[in-house]
Amino acid sequence: MKAPAGRRTQASPSGAAGSLSTRHVQALQSALGAIWLLDGALQLQPYMFTKGFVTGVLVPSAAGNIGFVSHPALSIAHAMVPDVATWNALFATIQLLLGIGIIAGALTRRAPLLRLVLAGSFAWAAAVWWLGEGLGGVLTGASPLSGAPGAVALYVVIGLLVWPGDEMSAPLLASRFARGAWAALWALSAFLLLEPANQRRDAVSSVISSASAGEPGALHSVLMHASDALKGTGPWLDSLLALVMLAIGTAVALRVLPRAALVISIVVGVGIWVFGEAFGGILTGQGTDPNSGPLWVLLALCMWVGLRHARTAPPPAEEADAGIERLGTMPRTTARWPVNA
Repeated sequence: MKAPAGRRTQASPSGAAGSLSTRHVQALQSALGAIWLLDGALQLQPYMFTKGFVTGVLVPSAAGNIGFVSHPALSIAHAMVPDVATWNALFATIQLLLGIGIIAGALTRRAPLLRLVLAGSFAWAAAVWWLGEGLGGVLTGASPLSGAPGAVALYVVIGLLVWPGDEMSAPLLASRFARGAWAALWALSAFLLLEPANQRRDAVSSVISSASAGEPGALHSVLMHASDALKGTGPWLDSLLALVMLAIGTAVALRVLPRAALVISIVVGVGIWVFGEAFGGILTGQGTDPNSGPLWVLLALCMWVGLRHARTAPPPAEEADAGIERLGTMPRTTARWPVNA
């Protein structure tokens, strides 16, 4: 029995929707690999080979944290001081290899390689989040405007969403897990903005002024003007942003105007990256990564592709086969026409 032509096109695994989804997934995987490559390149800056990397980056992240975080982080930081250059070269090499491996696995469509490298990136990201970022500052009142809950936490979530399944597909992109993780991350960010440390009158302006330190003249000037303009707005502005973040997470999770919510999330992510993170400090020669802003944007693109896939994906093969079997078992009716009509 021949299926209608339109039906065959929709269910075809090589149809336009399937191939577009594959290309989009490859692009997302490659983008994640590119950010890992950028991390490795930033780790090769001259500043990172000096003791300033330890005293100016690692120690401040551990300071004021709970013992489970601060004690091992400070111990490792002190152990690095005698030979910072060797340790830093190792860190840079690991991140460069992760980036190269992810991009190579994505472009060559070698799912086993990509799974292996992504699994390695999860382990490295967990170590960095714990010992290098102090759990992203979530226990010390850090603001999402300055990077909380930590960029490497977003690396892991994105890595899970683009995890390759059969034929390099990414089944988690359009799953409930994706929507749940999205909602949870934005809810956590909203919660952090409502903590007492981020409800001070100067909370927003101090984040922006801190980000301006060491930046080139033009960017420093823009950030300081923004900081001055937002003095005294901390409580109501952070509360408003918290409501926006909750709405972004909820709208996508419940599929209520999800595309509008994703566009707003991209605007919020870019705003955080520019004003709260000053492009991750990469223009100062002391930024170890681009911070969370680009990761929020990439995560939004992952959700966009997931929504597109959910709308255009053909029905599962099991359902199609079951439908054909039901057609085959339907009783046949023979019309009886009167002879002398």
